[in-house]
Amino acid sequence: MSNYDERYDVTPILESRYFILPASAAFVGVFIGAVRGSRLASLRFLAENAHRPPKTIRGWYLYNKTKNYKRMAAGLLSGGKDGVKLGMTALVWVGIEDGLGRCGTPIEDLKEVGAGVGTAGAFSITDLGGVLVVVHCCLDL
Repeated sequence: MSNYDERYDVTPILESRYFILPASAAFVGVFIGAVRGSRLASLRFLAENAHRPPKTIRGWYLYNKTKNYKRMAAGLLSGGKDGVKLGMTALVWVGIEDGLGRCGTPIEDLKEVGAGVGTAGAFSITDLGGVLVVVHCCLDL
């Protein structure tokens, strides 16, 4: 009896890169989104308060304290959103690639290309507002 329990091993079904890719994409998305969201919130706070700059040392302290809290909150929110978006995009790519790889030999050679085209199609449908936009465009032809 070994310490390794084969009943819970999903490696024969799915390769380990199918777990690593979406997780690492989500991590990168969180980092990029946090930086971008924090920077945008800082500029927004500056623009909203440009007409009334602080005049005392205490005022500058409270101004920077409030700005930093708003930056942190916006960075966390934006980081979460971007992490989910990038993680889901990578998950769709991995799912399509694995599905095409299981279809057989002729399609297996083009699984990366098919995954890229399928992910681009799924992203464009969700980004344009859904299936209703596609149906509306097709009916106008």
